Amino acid sequence: MRQEILTGVQRRRRWSDAEKRLILAEVGVNGARVADVARRHDLTRQHIYQWRAEFRRRGENLTEETDFLPVEMTAEKTVTPAVATFPVEIVLMNGRRLRGIEGLSPAGLAQLIRVLEGA
Repeated sequence: MRQEILTGVQRRRRWSDAEKRLILAEVGVNGARVADVARRHDLTRQHIYQWRAEFRRRGENLTEETDFLPVEMTAEKTVTPAVATFPVEIVLMNGRRLRGIEGLSPAGLAQLIRVLEGA
């Protein structure tokens, strides 16, 4: 068992919020219980329970996890925009109708609609 002797004016250890979060995150990992984590860091179980309550009181979520997904970089490919290949009729809010717009890119169609809606 490790013994730590504190000398000087400050006789208590101080834990930053980041250190507390790291210690609290160890609970439950590979079946670690509160007592196991407390023993590993030379704390009492009550410290861990108090820290949890402190974070909850402040409205901070300790169970939020960040997942990282593997990313694979490949050579850049050009993507051709989807085009309408079937007869389409679009009725605009002002009553105008668009027909025969096969082969028009989505960007071109959006621009056409903006122009006709504004006219």
